[in-house]
Amino acid sequence: MLRTASYYLSAATLAVSLAGGANAQSWSDQPVNPDKVDVDVAVAYEEGGRYYNEDDIPTYNVADDGTVDWLTFSGFRRYHAECHVCHGPDGEGSTYAPKIKNSAVHMDYYAFYDVVVNGRENGNSVMPHFGDNPNVMCYLDDIYVYLKARGMEAVPRGRPGKKEAKSEMIQEAEDACMG
Repeated sequence: MLRTASYYLSAATLAVSLAGGANAQSWSDQPVNPDKVDVDVAVAYEEGGRYYNEDDIPTYNVADDGTVDWLTFSGFRRYHAECHVCHGPDGEGSTYAPKIKNSAVHMDYYAFYDVVVNGRENGNSVMPHFGDNPNVMCYLDDIYVYLKARGMEAVPRGRPGKKEAKSEMIQEAEDACMG
């Protein structure tokens, strides 16, 4: 009888921990199928070299010949200067930190922004805050747009081969932010 009770207690504990683990799955663990994911990445309008979807959220623009918008190109550069040390090249993840190209697809823009600005703890995993780092904050839209493009498989791994020119509006915003 004790053996049977122990068996059922172990099975119940395992079931509860598995159910809890499924709910605690991070955004980065969830696969992305660009053909089936319900994410609005379509360009609704362009303003000064920046592209936005219909909800006024920054998005990427990739031409038929593979030319990327400036923010996507800049995001590649800034991601690899500040983020890839933990999150791996091209947002693919590492043994140290998760695959954030998927997070940029599954999380909305504001949740992504909040995690970068304020950091986050998830068990033993700690994402530090970058809210006071101008090398991240002045380019956070760029990083987000790049990771969204990577997560949606709109751009391949590696440095984009062709890019749009940096607009005066983008340059002015960068100068103002960096001081």
